[in-house]
Amino acid sequence: MPIKAVCFDVGETLIDETRHWDDWAEFLGVPRLTLFTAIGVAMARGESLRRVFEIFRPDLDVKTVRAERAKTGYRYDFIHSDLYPDAIPALTELRARGYRVLIAGNQPEASEDALTRLGVPADYIASSGGWGVSKPDPRFFDKVREAAGVPADQIAYVGDRVDNDVIPSRAAGMTAVFLRRGPWGWMHEERPEIEQAHLRLRTLHGLADALERLA
Repeated sequence: MPIKAVCFDVGETLIDETRHWDDWAEFLGVPRLTLFTAIGVAMARGESLRRVFEIFRPDLDVKTVRAERAKTGYRYDFIHSDLYPDAIPALTELRARGYRVLIAGNQPEASEDALTRLGVPADYIASSGGWGVSKPDPRFFDKVREAAGVPADQIAYVGDRVDNDVIPSRAAGMTAVFLRRGPWGWMHEERPEIEQAHLRLRTLHGLADALERLA
């Protein structure tokens, strides 16, 4: 069946998270290089990035750490320079060709307003925080299907991770699109499970054409 809806992950798919991690380094009182090294080690071990907070600030409950930052005036937000250069053009082209464009990733609920303020061209914006379920839980992809309003085999899910994006979206019956971007993308491209991706991209430019060729 032809693809009618395309859903995008957020972090390191549409949004470059470097600035956010720089902010976290400052908040945690950790040198930037030290924090990024710890992130890389956690990724290589297959650990959640929550492990990074446990290492540097074991006194903070991970579930409430954003609340602690909010006390200092912090607000979860995105700015235009956080967007990867190909993000807006790709979403715009897909909508122009008649695709329904959705954005839904493992993000706090505040990301929904943050993306809306950026004016990203999407028909639907959601988050794991808002839905109350995170990838790779199959229920997350049930939510994607419901939001898209079409059967799973008419949906493409685009993300930078094999474990959270490719494998579960394919298992849900969707077209799995892998984007080699950000640290997860570079590391996961070498995993044998990458073969489960229907499409493997290094840029979002030309995504619409690639989906049409695949169909």
